[in-house]
Amino acid sequence: MPTLRALECLIAVLDAGSITDAAAVLHMSQPALSHQLAALEREIGAPVVERLPRGVRATGIGRVIEADARAALAAADRVVGGGRAAARGEGGQLRLACAESLTASLLAPVLRTWLRHKRAPEVILTEAASADDLAHIVESGRADLAFGPRPDRWAGQVALIGTEEIVAVLPADHVLSQRKQLSFGDLRDQPVVHYHRDHGLAGWLDAEAARHDSTLDAVMRTRNATTAAQLAVAGLGIALVPTTAITGAVPSVVKRLRPSLSRDLVCLIGTPSDAAISRFAADMVARGVPVNATLAARLG
Repeated sequence: MPTLRALECLIAVLDAGSITDAAAVLHMSQPALSHQLAALEREIGAPVVERLPRGVRATGIGRVIEADARAALAAADRVVGGGRAAARGEGGQLRLACAESLTASLLAPVLRTWLRHKRAPEVILTEAASADDLAHIVESGRADLAFGPRPDRWAGQVALIGTEEIVAVLPADHVLSQRKQLSFGDLRDQPVVHYHRDHGLAGWLDAEAARHDSTLDAVMRTRNATTAAQLAVAGLGIALVPTTAITGAVPSVVKRLRPSLSRDLVCLIGTPSDAAISRFAADMVARGVPVNATLAARLG
């Protein structure tokens, strides 16, 4: 197979019309350039240039391969240019994974800034229901970064984005709506808008309830924390919801838990040596967990 250097020598000779001038352009000696042309001709099995009294020109075979040789060199330039841009953290591809309840509130603001500055012309997003699923997505090579709660098992690099509090959302006319805070004991025997069993919040909240000698009576289950809050406001039961899932209008009845309950939100970094990936992770950490000012004021 001909080398790119041999093709580069051929195109330089055809453009310059002379081996001497082509060697000067490529900063090569004339014998070295002639050696490259000879190797190309041996590979093809026919001459690609013919020497004239003054200069050289392409043979019929040389004219046949000229367009493809130029295309091959252009493709090689794109490979190098794209690689250098990616090394500078520009362009390329972002393969991200995010907890489905955090995509809009946590990931979207930083991603919007990146896309506006055209740092990442292509984004591939995978959403998952649990922290362990996110870890598996990165470990399997399907994503370079993942954002969500801290997984139980993760051996790679991790960066803390911040913490989010879990609060209770109640219907306005609920019997517990006048309480300043709610304990897991208060939730015993109360209808709860819970999460699907494969959702990361489901097992974690059940374990927390058990740790406080209580259980959560699921009247229905959903995969979306924002939906859980809306269903609670609609009167279906109490929902335990991360503050990041409460977007837009804040429900009229939101209570802190006693004792308080929160979880870390982290960035799992699968390819820390990649400049673009490292920069995006740093931007996520710098922005931190979004704060709903209205909700924070309501909770005091």
